[in-house]
Amino acid sequence: MDDLISLLVQVLIAMACAFAANLLIPRRVPGKLLGLMLIGLVGVLVGQWVANYLLQQYNFTLPWLTWSFQGVPLVPSIIGSAIVLYVVTAFLSWGRYGNR
Repeated sequence: MDDLISLLVQVLIAMACAFAANLLIPRRVPGKLLGLMLIGLVGVLVGQWVANYLLQQYNFTLPWLTWSFQGVPLVPSIIGSAIVLYVVTAFLSWGRYGNR
């Protein structure tokens, strides 16, 4: 039961990070709530990967890289979600304009 609650909290945090990314990069989120959730989850993974890479490879000791809630790093997740949102919407708009 604790694992299910932890997963739900992480999904809610991922959605909040995707919402914050959408404020930073104002784009129309494809799929509305489901799209926001997927962008948030992938953004959390991308953000964690980049933060871990920077911490291990370059020994960055910036405190905001390690701020987390329920095991989800907040700032890297928001940045990762912004990257994912930009890439997804860029590919969707590219495909829309490329078919003319």
